[in-house]
Amino acid sequence: METAPQLAPLSPLVIDCPPRATESSRERGSMARYRYQKGQVLLRGGMWYGRYRVDEIRDGEVKRVRKNTPLGTRKEFPTKRLAERRLEQLLSKINDPGYRPGRVAVLGDFAERWIAEVLSMRKPSTQSKDKTHIRRYIIPHLGKIRLDAFGIENQQAFITNLARAGVPGGYVVGIVATLSKMMSTAKKWGYICHTVNWKDLTLPEDRYGEGRSFTAEQGKQIIVAAEMPFKLMFALAAYCGLRAGEILGLRAEDIDLERRILRVTQTSWHGRIQSAKTRTSETNLPIPEGLLVLLRDYPSPASGLLFTNQRGRPFTGELILQKQLHPILDRLGIPRAGFHAFRHMHTTLLVDSGASIKTAQRQLRHANARTTLEVYAHVVEPSHRKAVEEVAKYLN
Repeated sequence: METAPQLAPLSPLVIDCPPRATESSRERGSMARYRYQKGQVLLRGGMWYGRYRVDEIRDGEVKRVRKNTPLGTRKEFPTKRLAERRLEQLLSKINDPGYRPGRVAVLGDFAERWIAEVLSMRKPSTQSKDKTHIRRYIIPHLGKIRLDAFGIENQQAFITNLARAGVPGGYVVGIVATLSKMMSTAKKWGYICHTVNWKDLTLPEDRYGEGRSFTAEQGKQIIVAAEMPFKLMFALAAYCGLRAGEILGLRAEDIDLERRILRVTQTSWHGRIQSAKTRTSETNLPIPEGLLVLLRDYPSPASGLLFTNQRGRPFTGELILQKQLHPILDRLGIPRAGFHAFRHMHTTLLVDSGASIKTAQRQLRHANARTTLEVYAHVVEPSHRKAVEEVAKYLN
């Protein structure tokens, strides 16, 4: 079993000083309001600190605790009066008549509750991905940190440690996205915490990488070499740019041969049917002539999934790769690749044929046109090529 990379522990200097519980509010009523407070400003080692008291809910009981929060450096606030104004801003929420105590928890405990009460409502594929992020990276390295202490500086330290441990940049973004969803929920539930503000964080550089793509000739060779029903699967990927899960989730009623329309409404993930990847993914696509011939000759069921195995269950993409696509590629002498190589090929041919990026984006059903152009379209624009040729004239 693959083990998680060892990350350097977060510096204790990053975490605010943990507050100390001083007295229970049970004697004064669980929602007792204290009088207006101004707090106290102290200068320590060139840094201004603000001291004040705040109500927190711990174990179902409201307790008053003392906070010691950094306000800024002597350079940022040259005078004590300026530092006091900063503290006044922090205390405005606490002094507001509508103020209510916030809840506190350690990140690991909240993560488990979030998995049970929120993540369990999501699609199986989303659950699998987010659980991996939480149990392999978030809980092992952040589980003992309190939510209210996990501010921007700690968040950045976590990201930096992931990158230094060799976690790919795209995967780091996914982990932070899961963390962001957790923290947003905590905020809505009344916990004292800092949500993830992407603008305040420095993420690893985006290394999109084009990924593998078949050429048009390779795509034709693969389709010709395959047998039904895999011939039709590969043709759907090549002619329409469908994802593997979308192909395996197609139903007979999703194919309208009269109007030549293919509807994408669901996907198959490890043999389990679920909703499409995103709302953008759900759409109608045109069926081209070559694909129409294959669909008409295919003995599809009157209803139900278009592709099922001998047990009547959905195929799994991994087995199709291992048992069908990779053996065909080996026989043809084509480097191994997955279903997505058809999708890359389809996008490239779309743009090469003169289709606009907007059209290609709609066909691929990407929320962002940048993804279509930079990740999937393996092309050099004609204007770009013409400009380089003009430069070459001076060198020839």
